[in-house]
Amino acid sequence: MTDDAEAVLEAALEPHEPSAAEMAARRRVRERAVGLTHHEARAALEAVLAAAGDLERADAAVRAEAAEWQRICELLFDHGGPYTPDADPYVQGQLTAREHHRG
Repeated sequence: MTDDAEAVLEAALEPHEPSAAEMAARRRVRERAVGLTHHEARAALEAVLAAAGDLERADAAVRAEAAEWQRICELLFDHGGPYTPDADPYVQGQLTAREHHRG
């Protein structure tokens, strides 16, 4: 991955109000990632990057998809097991925040 692509992914992970398309892209990635190992998630990230071409020119949903795969790869790097949203602190934090927001 190039330094430019890495910078774009980091920017996509910065806190911001995501669009509906970005939220949907991240949700699709998480659904596809369930049960994947680090190497499988890394292959999925590489496929997204190859399909996107220039990430700086890609739309926000594509950047969100790539950023979510990157985040999951980083999570699985030390995890050693397959991905599950139940063991993903980021996802669990989102669920907790939504629950508090509703209450």
